Amino acid sequence: MYRLLLLTLLISLTNCKGQTDEKMSKHKYTNSLIHETSPYLLQHAHNPVNWRAWNNETLELAKKENKLLLISIGYSSCHWCHVMEQESFEDEEVARIMNENFINIKVDREERPDVDQVYMNAVQLMTGKGGWPLNCVALPDGRPFWGGTYFPKKSWINALEQLSTMYQEKPEEILEYAQKLTDGIKSSNLITSNKDAIDFEIQDITSVVDEWKQYMDFDFGGRTGAPKFPMPNNYNFLLRYAIQANNNELLNYVNTSLTKMAYGGIYDQIGGGFARYSVDKKWHIPHFEKMLYDNGQLVSLYAEAYQATKNELYKTIVYQTLEFIERELTSNEGAFYSSLDADSTTTDGELKEGAYYVWTKKELKAILRSEYELFSEYYNVNSYGHWEEDNYVLIKKISDEQFVKKHSLSIEELQPKIIAWQKTLLKERAKKDKPRLDDKSLTSWNALMLKGYINAYTVFNDKHFLDVAIKNATFISTKQLQENGSLNHNYNNNKSTINGYLEDYAAVIDAYILLYEATLNESWLHTAKQLTDYTFDHFFDTERSMFFFTSDLDPNLITRKMEIEDNVIPASNSIMARNLFKLSHYFSNNYYLKVSKQMLANVKNETQKYGSGYSNWLQLMCDISGDYYEIAIAGQHALDKLTEINSMYIPNKLIAGSTKKSTLPLMEGRYNENETLIYVCVDGACQLPVSDSKKALNQLKISF
Repeated sequence: MYRLLLLTLLISLTNCKGQTDEKMSKHKYTNSLIHETSPYLLQHAHNPVNWRAWNNETLELAKKENKLLLISIGYSSCHWCHVMEQESFEDEEVARIMNENFINIKVDREERPDVDQVYMNAVQLMTGKGGWPLNCVALPDGRPFWGGTYFPKKSWINALEQLSTMYQEKPEEILEYAQKLTDGIKSSNLITSNKDAIDFEIQDITSVVDEWKQYMDFDFGGRTGAPKFPMPNNYNFLLRYAIQANNNELLNYVNTSLTKMAYGGIYDQIGGGFARYSVDKKWHIPHFEKMLYDNGQLVSLYAEAYQATKNELYKTIVYQTLEFIERELTSNEGAFYSSLDADSTTTDGELKEGAYYVWTKKELKAILRSEYELFSEYYNVNSYGHWEEDNYVLIKKISDEQFVKKHSLSIEELQPKIIAWQKTLLKERAKKDKPRLDDKSLTSWNALMLKGYINAYTVFNDKHFLDVAIKNATFISTKQLQENGSLNHNYNNNKSTINGYLEDYAAVIDAYILLYEATLNESWLHTAKQLTDYTFDHFFDTERSMFFFTSDLDPNLITRKMEIEDNVIPASNSIMARNLFKLSHYFSNNYYLKVSKQMLANVKNETQKYGSGYSNWLQLMCDISGDYYEIAIAGQHALDKLTEINSMYIPNKLIAGSTKKSTLPLMEGRYNENETLIYVCVDGACQLPVSDSKKALNQLKISF
């Protein structure tokens, strides 16, 4: 056992970045992954390793042959996943050891987040760390006992040989450790129902924020230190709190974070869109992969930040990012693809991270000629923007207003130059070998991007954004929503597959509610309610008043997990709790409200300890603790009034409306064919209806 634990401590961890292209047109080896649709799994279909997909047949084979499971988890834009593939999984010696001693399973973590959750939890319990590639060894029944992330070839061989020997010679030690680890996995993040009286106050939120401040970088934004991850739900909450609490210090922090991200190399200054994260504290050098879920949430964030501040930079970011999404990550069906890889081929034929996005001084001078000097000042093609060797990542340091003052220009002179630079370099960049596309469409991620488009339409009243949103919402409802009321998780090659997870339902319900608020088309709201009722039937734990991540119709893993903590994407339970709060208002459903409040009560103690990990929960706490407005607009000109209402940032409200008679509880008896009226209500108590949207806005109190 000592050797097993010692081996665990030797695990080396690195972060994921991207992967390489296949180099051969003819393949010596082909394994069963060739039948999969996941781009990540297909990338491993010609390894000499006898990879199998995660399915019942594979698991039964392991039991039949009494072989250990070797579970390797990653995703298509994970750089170190592919480094390990090149070093180990394409190596015949390594493959021989793996094939002789293990049933080898490749898992796309984006397709199977349920499997990833379980084995990531195991590795974190064993090592205190996690990341991808994630490699875990388990008993034939799936109970893990050893794991880590990236391993160099020699370390990987040594580990596998020791593990297979130990399983043959001392299986009882492995069995004992596997059971203890499985017990730990089952008990970790276990939520119990809070039986205390449910009570939420603004002071609870204030104390969380005060504790949170010590981790905030007030100079560059984001969290102190490096690396820096964009955390959209953190900034969404802090923007709201800063405005409602009249806290200028926090509002400045949010603006600093959003501005520095927009200036940084993490933002593609030429083509729009954000990379996954930066390795440094100034948001300069990114891990160059672009993920759909980041960009969807960041569009929502920047749109709402513009609504609150009227900062033109934020509008520019929204428009450029959505141009990128439509150019690179949108299918003809209106579905959104998952990601773009970090790696691409250089002019020398070498596969290299960031090659598509970086520039040398020599090529910039040749492309821009007389414009180079001003361009290089604007984008810091100097020591501030230098990356490695002779490569530069474009980054801004000062605002356009400061720049024109420094260079004796006007904004009117600068703006056409910026547009021309971007068009020229985008055209030149298109001549390079493009990063590889992960063309699967995940329902949850599509819903996050859908929400981004709806937020952009709501704020900027640009009908194009609404058209794209409706096309995507229709894609989800026609391709991913099944006849039995369930959602599928994955769509690729015209195939809808994989029974949906709570994240799919939560994100789609959230987006459909928002789409109703933007269009007043009640069909989206009723579909949201139908999906909600389905989650109660198949995901809800009545004992704990929380939702499981997987449906009761799915095959059992070693445990059934609940996703509680907000991360880069808010937890599916926090999204569901907020959904239930809104739907309780729309449908006068007290049970929804009761469950929503109980869910928040269950995590209240955790929110006090770690605000950044519960920021979406804190949004719900704001809704419950302060005034929360129902704004109902009834009449033929309801959509016009809605546009006027949306000119103002109002985080503590929901919208209901109709241009005709409606049976929706919030709208019953309010339609008047001769006049469009706006009703402002709190907890069922309504002020006198008004026809002037400005008068309606004056009835609102945004601050706590």
